[in-house]
Amino acid sequence: MSVFTKKSTVIITCHKRVSNYLAQEVTDLGFSIEETFVTGVRLFASINDCIKLNLNLRCASQVLYSIKQFQAEHTDAIYRQLLNYAWEDILPADGYFSITSNVNNPTINNSMFANLRVKDAIVDRLREKRGTRPSTGAELTGAVINLFWKEDYAEVFIDTSGDSLARHGYRKIPGQAPMLEALAAATIYATKWDKKSPFINPMCGSGTLAIEAALIATNRKPGLYRTNYAFMHLQGYDDTVYQQERAVLSKQIITIEGLQIIATDYSVKAIENAQKNAVAAGVQNLIQFTVCDFALTKVPENAGGIMMVNPEYGERLGDIDELELTYKRIGDFMKQQCGGYWGYIFTGNLELAKKIGLKAKRRIEFFNSTIDCRLLEYELYSGSRRIVAE
Repeated sequence: MSVFTKKSTVIITCHKRVSNYLAQEVTDLGFSIEETFVTGVRLFASINDCIKLNLNLRCASQVLYSIKQFQAEHTDAIYRQLLNYAWEDILPADGYFSITSNVNNPTINNSMFANLRVKDAIVDRLREKRGTRPSTGAELTGAVINLFWKEDYAEVFIDTSGDSLARHGYRKIPGQAPMLEALAAATIYATKWDKKSPFINPMCGSGTLAIEAALIATNRKPGLYRTNYAFMHLQGYDDTVYQQERAVLSKQIITIEGLQIIATDYSVKAIENAQKNAVAAGVQNLIQFTVCDFALTKVPENAGGIMMVNPEYGERLGDIDELELTYKRIGDFMKQQCGGYWGYIFTGNLELAKKIGLKAKRRIEFFNSTIDCRLLEYELYSGSRRIVAE
């Protein structure tokens, strides 16, 4: 039976603190999750199912299909086990493959050596069976085999994704210290936005939050912006299945009448880059871009949407003294111009966040790369209800 139709354990990985949002996406696609853990979810599916998952998930990094589990205390055991696996049933004769890994074993101090042993086993097996040496390399442009090896437990996967799904394919100009698309989507999922009311994004930078909001609201999935996946380079791949799944993506796009997504930045270059990214995503007509100081952002009155901002927080950009003033001004902006909205600030510096001068209703944990971050939620009352101050 082909791996395209045979079900096996599938691990979908994601960045830390994003797995709950990933799990909801997977469930919404009609799959049953067997386990949710810190960096992903586990389910039972075929590679044809993995095609659907790859095209639809916003919060995922890789979709891994398990093909072999075994005990291995050292790399020689890895080699022997994989030399006896029928790689000729997985990898096409004229194909190209690469190896990735997640290794924690005391016998080696460089995971690249484990990768080399996996590659050697596959090459030797295919040379024996076919008489020719397959093409291999580091680029994730063909088939990808993934090794998970912790202590003496090893599991080998077909990585059906290749390049990370966390990059959604439309962002041609990232800008300075950009938020990864998968993280941006997860932070939006964490808010109380109803996908219909205004989405206000001052300090928009390269436009990732505003663009992801437009994509989410109109049900545009990441598979619309990418044309190469690792599953396409496996033995027995049927392009018909992929084309059918991709056709569904176009059909399920929706229109939200009166949707207002407003993105501003003081940098002319940032707005130019954000507009180019929005064009690449096909949502340029859904976002109102303006060059201005964030405090001059026009917020529709009595609309009850959300205001979301990702200011600098001193780890990679910005001067702390200047940022203290900036955070205070953000608090003033929310109090004075965002009444009736929910306010959200994504930051990796909780000391700076104190300068906001408002009490957060929720503090939602995330990581931005290795930086421990919070998405701070503020209920901004309007009318006779007073804004709750710290």
